[in-house]
Amino acid sequence: MDTDALLPDLITSSDRRILLIIVDGLGGLPGPEGKTELESASVPNLDALAERSVCGLSVPIAPGISPGSGPGHLAVFGYDPLKFQIGRGVLSALGIAFPLKADDVAARMNFATLDESGNITDRRAGRISTDLCARLCEKLESEISLEGAEVFVRPEKEHRAAMVLRAPGLSDQLSDSDPQRTGVPPLEVKAMHSEAEHTAGLVNQFVEKARGVLSKEKPANGVLLRGFAAYQPFPTFQKRYGLKAAAAAGYPMYKGVSRLVGMDVLDCGDTFDSQVKTVRQETGDYDFVFLHFKKTDSAGEDGDFDVKVKALETVDSALPSLLDGEFQVVVVTGDHSTPCLLKAHSWHPVPLIMHSEFSGLDSVSEFTEKACAAGALGHIAAKHIMPLALANALRLKKFGA
Repeated sequence: MDTDALLPDLITSSDRRILLIIVDGLGGLPGPEGKTELESASVPNLDALAERSVCGLSVPIAPGISPGSGPGHLAVFGYDPLKFQIGRGVLSALGIAFPLKADDVAARMNFATLDESGNITDRRAGRISTDLCARLCEKLESEISLEGAEVFVRPEKEHRAAMVLRAPGLSDQLSDSDPQRTGVPPLEVKAMHSEAEHTAGLVNQFVEKARGVLSKEKPANGVLLRGFAAYQPFPTFQKRYGLKAAAAAGYPMYKGVSRLVGMDVLDCGDTFDSQVKTVRQETGDYDFVFLHFKKTDSAGEDGDFDVKVKALETVDSALPSLLDGEFQVVVVTGDHSTPCLLKAHSWHPVPLIMHSEFSGLDSVSEFTEKACAAGALGHIAAKHIMPLALANALRLKKFGA
């Protein structure tokens, strides 16, 4: 019997509430002065919370495996990412509340910059504005037609968008067109199984036509597609944990993964300040609240060490207003590490704080990778964070006689 099978029989009611703060791309590696981003940041509130909690490092997927944001979040939400797999396309579509149907295949789309030879010079087209993204999506959707299939192109945020194909008999068994690096052309989308050949052909037609439609646009003159997926329902937080759950997230993808597991996605604006305000003022009816912070990950992917340090300090400055007694259990961690040194998601374990009246203490007195490595929680799989949070909220009964 695994935890998934065990938990439903142990769930019990409690009025103790849980706050989960996911600092996207939290973990890092030493920078120019030999310190990680967390070690370089001034985070006195996180340090103080760590000192009166138990700490450790979480492993999102498995040792050595670098997670995408979807699997990383699902793991922290307690869903084994190797069992509960979903492509980024569905998360993007759900994130903008696109009404997915059974015949749909969705993909995450980046606007990108291509040079005269067709090679990628910027996978994110300079992080174009959301307004420009919306205009380009409308242009693509209105000017591209595919025989036998409907195509929808909808903006997410900045350079990100969702592309959805709708037709009978589509398959999501497709490779990505995004090579995840620059200096090379986009990849041809290939069928991973024979039944996906027709869908691959439709997608490649879309990519070719998109390049024509965008040929005069700067800097977004190409598109990259990844994470093809068809929608499948997941068991909800209410069903798995008996929790009425809410999400305060600004970026569509994280709204998508929250909707996937049955959270209510709150209307909390686009800034972290507005998200924090929403958590403080509009979540009293919820047992569980997920608060997401994005800028640490964006700075890590850009390789901007100083910006990531400042982003960590932004989280720290908001912490006191969240620790005012409304939540009896507070968890702070990340969905993965995004070291500026690598400019990408990485396999490195992620610092973790677990705080409650019953969490106990350890010797950790600062919130850094090195300090958390010595914490009482040790190295744990991210999928075990939720059972620990439930236990600290007194929401799990004893196992056995």
